[in-house]
Amino acid sequence: MANNRYHVAVVGATGAVGEQMIKTLIERDFPISKLTLLSSARSAGKTVQFKGETITVQEAKPESFEGVDVALFSAGGSVSKQLAPEAVKRGAIVVDNTSAFRMDPEVPLVVPEVNEEDLQKHQGIIANPNCSTIQMVVALEPIRQKFGLNRVIVSTYQAVSGAGNQAVQELYSQTKDVLDNKEAQAKILPVKNDKKHYQIAFNAIPQIDVFQDNGFTFEEMKMINETKKIMHMPELKVAATCVRIPVASGHSESVYFEVETDHVSTLEIRNLLSTAPGIVLEDNPSEQIYPLATNAVGQRDVFVGRIRKDLDEKSGFHMWVVSDNLLKGAAWNSVQIAESLIRLGLLNK
Repeated sequence: MANNRYHVAVVGATGAVGEQMIKTLIERDFPISKLTLLSSARSAGKTVQFKGETITVQEAKPESFEGVDVALFSAGGSVSKQLAPEAVKRGAIVVDNTSAFRMDPEVPLVVPEVNEEDLQKHQGIIANPNCSTIQMVVALEPIRQKFGLNRVIVSTYQAVSGAGNQAVQELYSQTKDVLDNKEAQAKILPVKNDKKHYQIAFNAIPQIDVFQDNGFTFEEMKMINETKKIMHMPELKVAATCVRIPVASGHSESVYFEVETDHVSTLEIRNLLSTAPGIVLEDNPSEQIYPLATNAVGQRDVFVGRIRKDLDEKSGFHMWVVSDNLLKGAAWNSVQIAESLIRLGLLNK
């Protein structure tokens, strides 16, 4: 990393992902000259500790970005649409963790292990993909590069922290209520602004985000469209079913994929993934070793296991993919993009 130090802003600093961004900046010893923490008016005035310094969170406004070199956004799509262009206008590079710009053809959608080179094309805004997409493409990319890829079918088992701190609190309070033989109150999940809310404690909800006209949810369409964009494969066949389960943190995925190359063995895929960047292979069924959400929490890697050949489709394979949705799925991928910008000489003082 260069010796330069940078003025960094975190937008949405008091949210679940914002808190992880700040923590990750500390852990990575990111070269910061000044840290500006921004939020909605409701959260402004709170204080955050950063390397022994007390920083007061300010309300995010266009003028907040004067002198900022890189701004990490995670405060909701409407905030990003409003303020990201204002930050760019003032000279900042924006790494946006919402869906606001992901499918914009002018905006690179980046997972550094997969398509870091796309950063060269940025015009001020870089999009961080959806959490469940990120971990899947990290696991699939080495396979795509070596054996090609025809089809992907994924079923997700997603943690409630993906819906924010309030959803986690709802899981905890509902669990306590059920154990105390009380009626569980549901106000957040599956979607805070949707018509109905369902209990997540001791349940699985097959809806993440709102339904689209085609019967898929917006979360499922994000996984489908983002995977094609990140891999530069508009022709790739992708289907997704996204399910919320009563786990606080750590997304799990059952991924079925078909390769283009004939006669690929499970061992070849296992060996390939064992040395791939950002992946930890945990795959020893005889010892019951496979990825678990409880072990992934707090880790920046993507964990892969249960790799096996499909019994009927000769080019088909299955694997189990787990990652901390707040880290690799959000905060770490954002900071990692900023590190890549420095390494590639794209984050200029």
